[in-house]
Amino acid sequence: MSTRPDAAPELPFFVYGTLRPGAYNHDRFLAGRTAAEEAATLTGAELRDGPGYPYAVPGTGRITGTLLTAAPGGHDELLGMLDRLELPAGYRRVALDVVRERDAASTAAWVYLAAPGAPLGPPIEGGDWFTRPERTG
Repeated sequence: MSTRPDAAPELPFFVYGTLRPGAYNHDRFLAGRTAAEEAATLTGAELRDGPGYPYAVPGTGRITGTLLTAAPGGHDELLGMLDRLELPAGYRRVALDVVRERDAASTAAWVYLAAPGAPLGPPIEGGDWFTRPERTG
């Protein structure tokens, strides 16, 4: 019997907002928990503003983010921590293909998308949380 959350496969995580390296939640929640952090893109989605953090929703655009690989032996802990952080904040976790920047390889990753009823704001042009107007983290 698996002790993993939802018996989830050990996929990397695609983050696109406050959990990206350089954003205010990265060190708070991810420091020491990742083995690799690589630039990546999610296509077929758009980035929407939210209450201090963004939401990804299905669409026709691209979202700039980071592909995180959990530290050895730490995937289940990281998955559980991210679920506890993201699910109550209006997200749902889904497996989607993202493209790594370094080699243009497509890989499946866990992505937290806006759940029904999430407080979506206006679209963030260009799909990059870091280049939006009035960047705060």
